[in-house]
Amino acid sequence: MAEEVYKVTLNVYDLSQGLARQLSMSFLGKSIEGIWHTGVSVYGNEYYFGGGIQVDHAGSTPYGTPLRVVDLGVTHLPKDVFEAYLHEIGPRYTAECYNLLTHNCNNFSNEIAQFLVGTSIPEYILNLPKEIMSSPMGALMMPMIQQLESTLRSGAVPRPPQFSPSGVAQPTVSSKASIPMANKEESSKKAEHNVKKETAETLNSTCTTQDTLGSARSKVQEEISSEFAALMATGAFRASEAAAMATRRVMQRYGQLNTAQG
Repeated sequence: MAEEVYKVTLNVYDLSQGLARQLSMSFLGKSIEGIWHTGVSVYGNEYYFGGGIQVDHAGSTPYGTPLRVVDLGVTHLPKDVFEAYLHEIGPRYTAECYNLLTHNCNNFSNEIAQFLVGTSIPEYILNLPKEIMSSPMGALMMPMIQQLESTLRSGAVPRPPQFSPSGVAQPTVSSKASIPMANKEESSKKAEHNVKKETAETLNSTCTTQDTLGSARSKVQEEISSEFAALMATGAFRASEAAAMATRRVMQRYGQLNTAQG
């Protein structure tokens, strides 16, 4: 039985735009490669933390083009399970909770990376605040850090949160982010339908195979979502625990089925 998998990557941006590399030795007494901001890209979106938990279409965040993209692996979790998890952790990632040194965008990226693929983001990103503050001039940078922290808390950059603990999406000031995902999915489905229609006569057997695989993937996703909902309804699990258990149960079920059929 085939199951849907989603690629998960970490987009890494240098907020200093190269200045950290040039000036850090003079100011800090040590070389700092960059001032890192990260976001996790999955399901065609990028999720990140600034003035709350935020989401943009992949490649269209206010931070521009990533300096580097780190491959984190793949996840079997459906998008709705992941977003339920985001709503669960939302109260810990509000604008008021933001702390540039101890509770920042990279801590958020690390947490959701562990949820999606069971791995951490690179240590050089997570350890940057400690590295800066342990430098000879680190303490003198506190006023600048506090000013930047206030800017990030206000939501000036990036935009206001797309997620809230109540699960209701917040309004956004960006026209590109206000485009409903349903429209994008509908357009994608329509284009896919047209392609299938045009090639049906010559590639009928291939299309049939693809439809079968698509149905199998949908079935797996539905079963994971159903297991997740049932586990959450018991009130005994957090979303992260329920998601992991639901995925494991369904994968084991199909693994046993494939073994029996083999």
